[in-house]
Amino acid sequence: MIDAVATDSSSTSGNDKPRRTRRTRMTGAERRQQLLEIGRTLFAAKGFEGTSVEEIAAKAGVSKPVVYEHFGGKEGLYAVVVDREMRRLLDMVTGSLTAGHPRELCEQAAFALLDYIEEYTDGFRILVRDSPIPQSTGSFASLISDIATQVEDILGREFKSRGFDPKLAPLYAQALVGMVALTGQWWLDVRRPKKAEVAAHLVNLAWHGLDGLEQKPRLIGHRKS
Repeated sequence: MIDAVATDSSSTSGNDKPRRTRRTRMTGAERRQQLLEIGRTLFAAKGFEGTSVEEIAAKAGVSKPVVYEHFGGKEGLYAVVVDREMRRLLDMVTGSLTAGHPRELCEQAAFALLDYIEEYTDGFRILVRDSPIPQSTGSFASLISDIATQVEDILGREFKSRGFDPKLAPLYAQALVGMVALTGQWWLDVRRPKKAEVAAHLVNLAWHGLDGLEQKPRLIGHRKS
């Protein structure tokens, strides 16, 4: 049922009962968006298991069948929420990579992730949870891998220009993006230091680590394999 019935308590008939007013119509697209926003908020706060279809429907002011009509159930709603957040984060990161200098590219990638955490906190909380339906939604690990693929080409060109083996770029891309992502999870709750300072420290570690790379790194401990 897409319509919501409203009553006007200020308008009464002779027997002082509230008078029923015209229904407030919500289009199918509007209802779907409303359910997505409500589901996003609840999944972020309570997780998938802690959220029920009854609660989603109650907050939307509709009956449970409306949720099933739009998404086929809680799993379907969760899958769409996660997919949207994954695409949003990936678009923010890949869209930020515009500078030509590798160090500034590192800064842009770090800022993009921290911007997402700051602006779409609920979405990030959902992404870093273990998904109960990985086949439908992917995972945060797979998202990080997608982002690392974007960084991989940049590192490959930089490695080649410096005489390093460009085949190692995927390894370093995973390491760099993973470092930023895990730091972002920590920063999600503490929010200190400020975002720009966090980005500066991340890039400081990444850039100066890359700047001092050995072409053939060696282990100094006893274990060699």
